[in-house]
Amino acid sequence: MTSETKPAAPATPSEAVMPTRVTWDDSQMQTSFANVINVINSREEFTLLFGTNQTWNVVGSNSLAVKLSNRIVLTPYAAKRLHTLLGQHIKDYEDRFGVMRLEP
Repeated sequence: MTSETKPAAPATPSEAVMPTRVTWDDSQMQTSFANVINVINSREEFTLLFGTNQTWNVVGSNSLAVKLSNRIVLTPYAAKRLHTLLGQHIKDYEDRFGVMRLEP
């Protein structure tokens, strides 16, 4: 995220909290394209399903063929963090490029 908050000064030096450093290991990362997403959830997890639309001519058809490529399973807390991060990044995008309109 682009904004940071400063923690309150500790009462004693022993209460000082060191900032967490995250190291991103992309050595095994793969890239996939998706233009379709669906979400299902239970009490314990959120499941994000990503895929690509395989229907050539959507007009005049009452069905859509989607080839699923990835499934990401998140805890509810991770899903909430994703929601917050995506919301901020979408706001930043729209501030730079204009508001996106979703088709009905």
